[in-house]
Amino acid sequence: MKKFLIGTAFAIAAGMSHAADIVDTAKSAGSFNTLVTAVQAAGLVDTLKGPGPFTVFAPTDEAFAKIPKAKLDALLKDKAALTKVLTYHVVPGKVMAADVKPGNVKTVEGSSIKVSATGGKVMVDKANVVKTDIAADNGVIHVIDTVIMPKM
Repeated sequence: MKKFLIGTAFAIAAGMSHAADIVDTAKSAGSFNTLVTAVQAAGLVDTLKGPGPFTVFAPTDEAFAKIPKAKLDALLKDKAALTKVLTYHVVPGKVMAADVKPGNVKTVEGSSIKVSATGGKVMVDKANVVKTDIAADNGVIHVIDTVIMPKM
């Protein structure tokens, strides 16, 4: 019993000492495997592990599955285009759901996404926000059901 208590106390202390960043939070969720692979392929891991803060509109694996396989494979091999798409999903600052306001919001990519809210349903461009406020130590993740694309 004593070993269990010491182990539990150590695990709790270790968990408190380092909250997960955006990348680790996405990895541990288990539903962003394609997003994490894309972030790695684009060389954006260090950026999204940086101090931020960032607001990430994160497409699920199901959202990426909506993209035809050949198009997704090509995108994953084109680092410049992939970086453009991924940074289009990121907004500077930590914007919690309660603070989201409809309108155009400038992304890290440089162009703006359109945020709209109708009847309690929030959309980013043509993607539905399906879960909000997944906190990370360097920002927040809002889950979307579709990969949004900047003008290429």
